[in-house]
Formats: sequence, structure tokens, C-alpha cells
Amino acid sequence: MTSGYTGALRDPNKCVNLGTTLASLVVGAAFLGLWFWLLPPWLGFRVEMAGAARWRWLAAAPAVLGFAVALRCIWDFGRTGHGTPAVFAPPQKLVVVGPYRYVRNPMYLGFFVGWTGLWVIFGRADVEAIGWACAAVAGVMLFVLLYEQPTLRRKFGAEYEEYCRNVRAWIPRLRPWRGEAWSGKEGVAR
Repeated sequence: MTSGYTGALRDPNKCVNLGTTLASLVVGAAFLGLWFWLLPPWLGFRVEMAGAARWRWLAAAPAVLGFAVALRCIWDFGRTGHGTPAVFAPPQKLVVVGPYRYVRNPMYLGFFVGWTGLWVIFGRADVEAIGWACAAVAGVMLFVLLYEQPTLRRKFGAEYEEYCRNVRAWIPRLRPWRGEAWSGKEGVAR
């Protein structure tokens, strides 16, 4: 006689799901680390806070919120999608939970908001820094348009098409999309 608790420990799907969730977090942390190493010099960040205007610290709230949304998306890629944000280990299921119910690209939007907040706090707006920021945003948008969207259409077909019809790419909805085939228990569109 086994208890439900013991059986749950032996469920191979739970171990696989935990593994992909952890892998997603590791890949996401490496991605964040790379950008935290590359972007600050390009955006003219200075950590000298002596003489800096105190109002700049108001931007800490959207910075934290933006990066929190991005981290939640990384978690959802592993937990729900059984994959990572990396192109070499993408999600196996279409992720339409959490922030993805409001907008199709919440991870990118979270990063944009987070970096904009940090730029307000630590950066300086000169022509070169603005150029780098615009190039980064344009690069992400082109990547989404030319690689991500066609790849998701091929992989998930009608499911992704329905999602695209109901959830905009860059402007969040006011109410979360539930979808026709929404499974409220798992949070995955089928």
C-alpha cells in the first residue's frame, strides 16, 4: 500500500519538469548576466551616486518590476513550456500563462522596462548611448519578427495563430486572455 505522497515523489514527469524549470532558470540567469555585462558600458552607466539627483531612484520601482516579469517568464518557460528561453532548447509547449496572457512578448518588455529604469538611475543620455539602446530594441524586434514568430507558427500551428489573434505582440491587454481551449488547472492552452 503506497500513499499518494510517495507516488508523487516517483512521478518521472515531476522530475523532468523540475529539471527543465531549473535549466530554464540557469539559461535565463546566464542571459541576464550577459546583458548586465554588455549593456552598462554601452549605455554609459556610472555608479558614482554623489551629486546624482534623488528623483532618479524613483526608477528603481519599474526596474525591479520589469526584471521580475522577465524572471517570471523564464520560470514559465521551464515550468509550463518544458524548455528554456534559449533557441537551442526552446519550450515544447506553447506558454500562455502568467504575463503571456496579457502580451506575447512580456520577457522582452520586462527587460526593456528594467533596463530603462536602470538607465534612468545610472546612465547618461548621450547620442552614442541612445544609438545603442535603439539598436538593441530594433535587434530584438527584428529577431522576434524574422525568427521567433515564424518558428512558433511552424511548431504550434493553429494554436499559435489563435493566440496571435487574441494577444498583441507589444501592447498588453487589460484583461488576461483565457483562450477557447484554456485549461485553468494547468494554465496551458491545448
